[in-house]
Amino acid sequence: MTWRAGLLLAAGAATLPAWPAPFLGVAVLTAAVLLLVALDRALAVAPHALVVSRAGDRTVRLGGTATVTLHLANPTDRTLRAQVRDAWVPSAGARPDRPAHEVLTVSPGDTATLPVHLTPTRRGDRPAVALTVRSLGPMRLGFRQRAGRPATPAWTLRVLPRFDSRRHLPEKLARLRVIDGVQVTRGRGHGTEFDTLREYAVGDDVRSIDWRASARRADVLVRTWRPERDRRLVCVLDTGRTSAVRLGDEPRLDTAIDAALLLTALAVRAGDRVDLLAVDTAVRARVTGSGRPALLPRLVEAVAPLQPALAETDFELIAAEVLRRERRRSLVVLFTALDPGALRDGLLPVLPRLAGRHRVMVAATHDPVLTGLATATPAGPDDPYAAASAWRALGERDRVRAALSRHGVTVLDVPADRLAPTVADIYLRLKSAGQL
Repeated sequence: MTWRAGLLLAAGAATLPAWPAPFLGVAVLTAAVLLLVALDRALAVAPHALVVSRAGDRTVRLGGTATVTLHLANPTDRTLRAQVRDAWVPSAGARPDRPAHEVLTVSPGDTATLPVHLTPTRRGDRPAVALTVRSLGPMRLGFRQRAGRPATPAWTLRVLPRFDSRRHLPEKLARLRVIDGVQVTRGRGHGTEFDTLREYAVGDDVRSIDWRASARRADVLVRTWRPERDRRLVCVLDTGRTSAVRLGDEPRLDTAIDAALLLTALAVRAGDRVDLLAVDTAVRARVTGSGRPALLPRLVEAVAPLQPALAETDFELIAAEVLRRERRRSLVVLFTALDPGALRDGLLPVLPRLAGRHRVMVAATHDPVLTGLATATPAGPDDPYAAASAWRALGERDRVRAALSRHGVTVLDVPADRLAPTVADIYLRLKSAGQL
């Protein structure tokens, strides 16, 4: 029974004092209204007779807006009057064009289109969860509504990483072209791959003189080198409990993903092979560097559904996977946190095996809350204790950094907004020095 039927019943009850038998009048009035409601409900279009489908965007970047349209077809010979509620998960940010209480009218044989605009607030897969259609009768006194009919058409919107660090890519590529000898302002190039011969100039390293080529000419010739191509780069994302810590407006895992995307885009342009692993207690994602032109889109698709796991990361599994998959010497970039407990008990025992075969970089970010507690001026009785705890945590982090450095590991510990460009700078520096 709708609010209209209730209003009709109340209006009729207001005239009951004029009846000779009030109780009889109530019974007659109620029966009449219920009869009208039942008749109106019987004339409503059956929800299970409707045909529904969806069309629209399947992917969207975090911060963008996607549109998914619900098509509601009325194949019956009656006019459909319905209230439609298309529900998504809250983080999908669904905004329908028409409110759910508004009555939609669809003529026999016609189809209504109901667009929904989605502005997600979280990365990952955002599904449609329930479609509710309330079919009203011609007088709108009664309605027909059945759970699960029509069935909710399946649709999942995949929210891709934001990739804010893309803005640093032009500057990094310009530096790469200088290093790689593509621009006119190319340098002499450090590396191990032979580039070309040229005449000796004052200041050149005498070890680069090609005596055999010089003997065939009257000039002294030196070899020039270019940075190696087809080097190996392995990005390892720690998706364990430390990746769930929020740094500003997003978790640490999202910051690591953003940095890995910039590093991958740069390395692919440099002609290097990039592999990616996402690991906590199991391997959550694995992307190999085959098919380089499509590597970055595949990597974006693979990391989009990743979520932090509230479990301790298995660094033994990380080392085993890297050593099993990468036979050639590679640059292994581990995106994690300088958490003393996790690294001291998990990473340090397996680090000698990993660092013995590969060059390892640990890329971590500051916790702004911890840094703020250590630098704040005490303003109350509890502040000195919080500051002391922060200083102790920072001291333990410094000791872990020193332990990692003793194994020849490059340790990076920067604010979240500087992680992506700093990792790219270190990669370019290593490539320029021929140390990959």
